[in-house]
Amino acid sequence: MKTHPCASFLLIKDGQVLLEKRSEHKACDPNLVAIPGGHLEAGESPEQGLLREIKEELGVQAQQFVHICSLYHPSTELQLIHYYAVLSWLGDIAAFEADAVYWRSFADAKYELDTDADKLALAEYLRLTGCGYTAVQW
Repeated sequence: MKTHPCASFLLIKDGQVLLEKRSEHKACDPNLVAIPGGHLEAGESPEQGLLREIKEELGVQAQQFVHICSLYHPSTELQLIHYYAVLSWLGDIAAFEADAVYWRSFADAKYELDTDADKLALAEYLRLTGCGYTAVQW
């Protein structure tokens, strides 16, 4: 089975993470609550895909980010998602490709996320940061 590489981004602010309500028209995971992200283009590194996707999806430019983990997600295709924590960005967040984006506390987000990969990525972020309320120090 072919693997489709993707980049997803946990925007972190004040003990909260940004979630999206995916459009019903999306080919993969329609109508689900998810961590924003998208497919990498041919020849694109995960970091390049992160920077492009965050601009396309949310209209912001990532300033400070760090790789959290990479996880497989079986959907209508097998995805290898590279997850990043984005701790600072330029611009105002908007929902360009999702029905909506909104902030949730870490505690609430783990119950709202609809995919196991997203739940694991959030748990890994919290594990790596101790309680998850401080900036990542690597």
